[in-house]
Amino acid sequence: MMDLESTPNLRLRVSQKAESILRSGHPWLFSDSIREQNRTGRTGDLAVIYDREDRFLGMGLFDPEGPIRVRMLHVGKPQKLDHAWWQQHLTTTLDRRRNLFDPQTNGYRLCNGENDGWPGLVLDRYDSTLVLKIYTAAWIPRLEEIVGIIGEQVPCERIILRLSRNIQDKSQPFIEGQIVRGKPLLDPVTFLESGLRFEIDVVRGQKTGFFLDQRDNRRLVESLSHGRRVLNAFSFSGGFSLYAARGGAVSVTDLDISPHALAAANRNFALNLDQPAVSHCHHEIVKADAFDWLDSAPPASFDLIILDPPSLAKRESEREQAIGAYGRLTRSAIKLLQPGGILVACSCSAHVSTEEFLGSVREAATQSGRLFTELQTTAHPADHPATFPEAHYLKAIYLGF
Repeated sequence: MMDLESTPNLRLRVSQKAESILRSGHPWLFSDSIREQNRTGRTGDLAVIYDREDRFLGMGLFDPEGPIRVRMLHVGKPQKLDHAWWQQHLTTTLDRRRNLFDPQTNGYRLCNGENDGWPGLVLDRYDSTLVLKIYTAAWIPRLEEIVGIIGEQVPCERIILRLSRNIQDKSQPFIEGQIVRGKPLLDPVTFLESGLRFEIDVVRGQKTGFFLDQRDNRRLVESLSHGRRVLNAFSFSGGFSLYAARGGAVSVTDLDISPHALAAANRNFALNLDQPAVSHCHHEIVKADAFDWLDSAPPASFDLIILDPPSLAKRESEREQAIGAYGRLTRSAIKLLQPGGILVACSCSAHVSTEEFLGSVREAATQSGRLFTELQTTAHPADHPATFPEAHYLKAIYLGF
């Protein structure tokens, strides 16, 4: 493990524009904004940033390779980032979630990266299992200490480490899916969300195993599902579908191209068959490309359709194509809706703005020639705060036809 105290602090001076951006609370310092540097920085060094007048501006974790050169931990008056600081930093983060959930929900986000002052680090709870995911190798030298602090403050059976693909070859001695604290994982992890049980793969599953950020939208779908035939396109492990079934849906169809996702949806339904509404709902799975299937399905087949695709723009160059794809999905889905039906369209693409996404859906709805009412729009839930522009990825719109 790197000795973080063996060399003098890494001191940086930045451009005037970067000074203003950092003082405004933005958590990233890009490489082209650095004007002076006292030495070569190592991955995970604590970079101390000064302004043009040699006044302390802030501190962050240094990454010598990424375009985001420093991920900010603190801006303002000088502070000593010792063990006690990290302990208090986590306490403050956890306190923001203290009263958000009752015992019927034990799966939620405990730390949302930059938005909680932990840039490039996410911590999710699934009952007694915690999943820690990091997106920058700058955390690796401090990971042992951070894991220890988490274990002290959050009672759990284990902490599992997940690594973004871009750092998996830079994470020694840690590896993807490693249990970094606590007991071995002998059985599938299950957790409660709004009283529904879900089984997840915390070691190999997408994100940290489940899309916790859609909880509020799932609850809304439940409230709209009574007596309806529901299509859950891009269904993944059937989260929206289970809520719809409990809400009184007559039938639910899970549509996904992944057999593993559909198998998980079946298992999740089986976990909840003790709930009468779930056991009475007809559950069907369809393995197909959602774009193609929606284009060819019989018209007026459903009363409620959820469109929740994976990110359609993983980089800025894909933004225009993604906007067009959202429009195509909307047009196809509207054709499948009965009069009185409801469309729920979601986007998790950070490179597509809320205005661009909502505009694409509204335009497609208008072009359909059908009368519709905009019921509501939603964004991030309380445990997934978004505190700077690039963090606003999640948006959804509800339309009634």
